[in-house]
Amino acid sequence: MATKKTKGGNEKKVQLNKDMVDNKDKILTTNQGVNVHDNNNTLKAGERGPSLLEDFIFREKIFHFDHERIPERIVHARGSAAHGTFTLYKSLKKYTRASFLCDTGTETPVFVRFSTVAGSKGSTDLARDARGFAVKFYTHEGIFDLVGNNIPVFFIQDAINFPDLIHAVKPEPDNEMPQAASAHDTFWDFVSLMPEAAHMVMWTMSDRAIPRSLRMMEGFGIHTFRLVNEKGDSVFVKFHWKPLLGVHGVAWDEAQKISGFDADFHRRDLWENIEKGNYPEWELGLQIFTQEEADKFSFDVLDPTKLVPEELVPVQRVGKMTLNRNPENFFAETEQAAFHPGHIVPGIDFSDDPLLQGRLFSYSDTQLSRLGSTNFHELPINRSVAPVHNNQRDGFMRRDIVKGKASYFPNSLGGGCPYHAMMEGRGFGSYPEKVSAPKVRGRSKSFADHFTQARLFYQSQTPEEQAHIADAYSFELGKVGGVAIRKRYLGILAEIDRDLAGKVASRLGLRVPKGLSEDTLRFARQNHPDYPVKPPKPEVEKSPALSMAMQKNNSIATRKIAFLVAGGVADNSVDQLKKELEKGGAEVVFIAPDVGNIKTSGGQKIEIGHSFLTDASVLYDGLYVPGGEKSVKTLQKEPDVFHFIHEMYRHCKPLAFSEDAEQLLEHTYIKKEKNDKGLLFGSGNTLVKGFISALKSHRVWEREPKRKVPA
Repeated sequence: MATKKTKGGNEKKVQLNKDMVDNKDKILTTNQGVNVHDNNNTLKAGERGPSLLEDFIFREKIFHFDHERIPERIVHARGSAAHGTFTLYKSLKKYTRASFLCDTGTETPVFVRFSTVAGSKGSTDLARDARGFAVKFYTHEGIFDLVGNNIPVFFIQDAINFPDLIHAVKPEPDNEMPQAASAHDTFWDFVSLMPEAAHMVMWTMSDRAIPRSLRMMEGFGIHTFRLVNEKGDSVFVKFHWKPLLGVHGVAWDEAQKISGFDADFHRRDLWENIEKGNYPEWELGLQIFTQEEADKFSFDVLDPTKLVPEELVPVQRVGKMTLNRNPENFFAETEQAAFHPGHIVPGIDFSDDPLLQGRLFSYSDTQLSRLGSTNFHELPINRSVAPVHNNQRDGFMRRDIVKGKASYFPNSLGGGCPYHAMMEGRGFGSYPEKVSAPKVRGRSKSFADHFTQARLFYQSQTPEEQAHIADAYSFELGKVGGVAIRKRYLGILAEIDRDLAGKVASRLGLRVPKGLSEDTLRFARQNHPDYPVKPPKPEVEKSPALSMAMQKNNSIATRKIAFLVAGGVADNSVDQLKKELEKGGAEVVFIAPDVGNIKTSGGQKIEIGHSFLTDASVLYDGLYVPGGEKSVKTLQKEPDVFHFIHEMYRHCKPLAFSEDAEQLLEHTYIKKEKNDKGLLFGSGNTLVKGFISALKSHRVWEREPKRKVPA
């Protein structure tokens, strides 16, 4: 249930999912409502005789089963979703007449779907990939869909290249491999010939492409949109989602192992935290700027491969989105949710971004293909809370029963209804942007700088993050069989940063090219005949907002901490740290050689639901080994304990050992180092404070060059 304050101060209630069905304590029926007394046996001529064709109960059941699956999305097939609310706390009435962005305190229901892009429905959550971040606002003026990603730019500038991009990144058509991966020839062949993709590829080679959690990633609207106020004045806007838990990723080696232990890691993490009441939260941020300001930027705001640095236009945080309810039925809600960037409300409008313009056509088309009917807007998850009145009729699976004789406009038989929103400000009106130009197939010269912002992103990363990017390029290009493709892309990297290109080239056994290949130049000149152009001087050369490691977060909420224990573990060694971690919102999970129950040295019973057989270090954010002579001796005999410790250390996570558990390190490759703030020993407040401080930093990336230990 959501509320909206009316002008009179009263609250208007909005109920979503009015079609919800609860089967609890109900008699089994057919789809026509006929009670069924036996759902285990088909109708037969005698107990051992042939089944009868007249068995309408069986026919209906198997008919429905045979058609239960609909085509999966071509992109963004694997998704997870949740319901929630968006609450505005800063009015934007100066810029827009969209009521949900004007009336502070308004709670707008939302449905959010997160997704990977390249993989099929059955692929892993931990693929290196962009993540979809689509938000459906059920406003009182209609549906507004903010359909974005966790990366603020895109691979291509014009929508006509989108089918080619997806064909290139999907499994190769001759062998249907690899699944949910870009590390193969066709993808790198494509992007090595499309220098405009350089910026987005840099993002996908960074840790941004492997989030720690869907709850810990940013979201972006990607395109430049317009806001239009009551007077008809317009400004440009970029939409951002800022997670209150911070922005965190996982290591590539860690991601591959998580995929083996739990391919549903992100999906499970989102579901379980909402069930526990750990509701994910994001603040909605807007970058607002005028046409005059945009004209002075060194880049074109209509180019979807470019972002607006936050140092140039700060992000204003205006409201908070909270996800507080899981779907009741995955298919009916998550799978049937139909998003569309063309679903906007009065006060929000489009720009001339050519990728956005193409998406406005494509999304209706793909929803028709998937859901089989133009009436997909009538499905409960897609249904507007605003009243719907028009002259559209019929079609597959029409749900609304519209009264009256007239299904056309204008009409007199229906009293002229439904009628135009004649009152000023009530109806949607497009911003009257002046357009006067010859018809051409081409691109503006202002779109021709492909490397400045890719360089900005790379140079804004910490040394550890830059090392991860070099590793990612080396891994991906190392999977490419065509040497010519590798050389072509090294030419693109050399235009971005020659040091980066050198690191990657050395691992591929190649030299850094002097510049772009002839093939790359030939294809680039099809869009810009005088390519390459001299890039303008950028306003910003380093942006801390682009680095995850430089975004500080003072919370350990919802972090999962593994306590390695066995029978005889010391009570006092467990209790203090456990209490302080849970006080900060973290979750403590006991892991022992076997599941069941153990007793502490003081006789308390600890229930063990996780063992070294069922769990791995990659599923946790930190590790603690409490004391207790008997417990430590048991753990010393378990080889999996040392693998757990080594792996946790290798992935740069915080580790803590009580005083009498330090001896475990004697059997590892790990050396004590004073400068390692994530390797802690002892007891009491010093250990507690140090461990919690390390968890807030998420990782001890400074350890990485020295962490050459088995895992």
